Amino acid sequence: MTEQTSIIIRYFELRDLDKVIDINRQCLPENYPESFFRTIFSECPKGFALAEVNGIIVGYTMGRIESGLSLFSIFHRAKKGHTVSIAVLPEYRRSKVATKLINASSEAMREYGADELFLEVRMSNTAAVKLYESLDYKIVKELRHYYRDMEGAYLMAQKVKKSE
Repeated sequence: MTEQTSIIIRYFELRDLDKVIDINRQCLPENYPESFFRTIFSECPKGFALAEVNGIIVGYTMGRIESGLSLFSIFHRAKKGHTVSIAVLPEYRRSKVATKLINASSEAMREYGADELFLEVRMSNTAAVKLYESLDYKIVKELRHYYRDMEGAYLMAQKVKKSE
């Protein structure tokens, strides 16, 4: 990808579903049924974003809003934005696509009223862990045997900064 190539971030539309499923299958060992993508979209449409380069979808992120105990205080409940999945085609990695996707999804979840943002990431995915840390996510817990292949995950989270 050249410096002049522009990355466009836009909301997901149902017509994009086949391409998103294809990217999911190419990039991640966790593959979801079509109904899962549709459910996430129906519950939190602004949290489902795509990245396009020259009109080609090269990545996506999908998030939803959940409620439960705060990840930062056991005595408080929180409205939490959960990044359920993010994937970028290999040839577009290390070009700020993932950063732009996470920022767009995070902004949408803030608009939905999230107090906290969180995601799970494979412990072996050091590039992703570093990316999330650069975006102010902190490792709050280790989840042993989290994935189907028994690899562990880091639960990473950040508190939402409220607008002044």
